[in-house]
Amino acid sequence: MPTKKSDLLKILTNNYPNFYKKDLSKLLDIFVFEIKNSLKRKERVELRDVFSLEPKLRKAKYARNPKTNEKIFIEEKYSINFKSSKYWSKKINEKI
Repeated sequence: MPTKKSDLLKILTNNYPNFYKKDLSKLLDIFVFEIKNSLKRKERVELRDVFSLEPKLRKAKYARNPKTNEKIFIEEKYSINFKSSKYWSKKINEKI
């Protein structure tokens, strides 16, 4: 289930009632902004014991449209490789 920024902000405001909502919102904006800019600079982003994000270069290739069988050229591009930590992988996969 995807989490919206507004839902995350509600959770933070409930968990940290001593902080102003606008300060938590600004903190969340800065956090997302820094992750985005690091990935643009092709740097690895790692939150220890949570997850890591790494841009990975996909080579240029020829592909085929399965509907029309037409060959198309796909240029090289970066995609984001996500990897969760061992701790979170265990927590997600453990039986209830």
